[in-house]
Amino acid sequence: MAFNAVSETVKPGVVKITLSGELDANSAGVFRSEIENVASQKPKHLVLLMEGVGYMASAGVRVLVFAKQKMGAGVDIFVVAPQESVLETLQLTGMNQALYILEKYDAARIENV
Repeated sequence: MAFNAVSETVKPGVVKITLSGELDANSAGVFRSEIENVASQKPKHLVLLMEGVGYMASAGVRVLVFAKQKMGAGVDIFVVAPQESVLETLQLTGMNQALYILEKYDAARIENV
């Protein structure tokens, strides 16, 4: 399944990226480019809608680390609705400690900038 990453500004300070497909070494560059574009907007909250991601390799985890570094400690990153295999990858790598993982999109929590 081809990887896709589409971003949209929900409101000032909140950017959402909808991800779908397999996030591996071949597709990580697409995700990284989208992160770079979003970082230029200087959001306070970055929302990653990951329900459509069936697999995430270590290359995807590296892009998440890059996102944290690029955007800075003041930016909250939310991972919304990750599939079980993606959640396991986040837990095994310890990234679940650096991100907010939510079962569903919670506008009251996420959009309160």
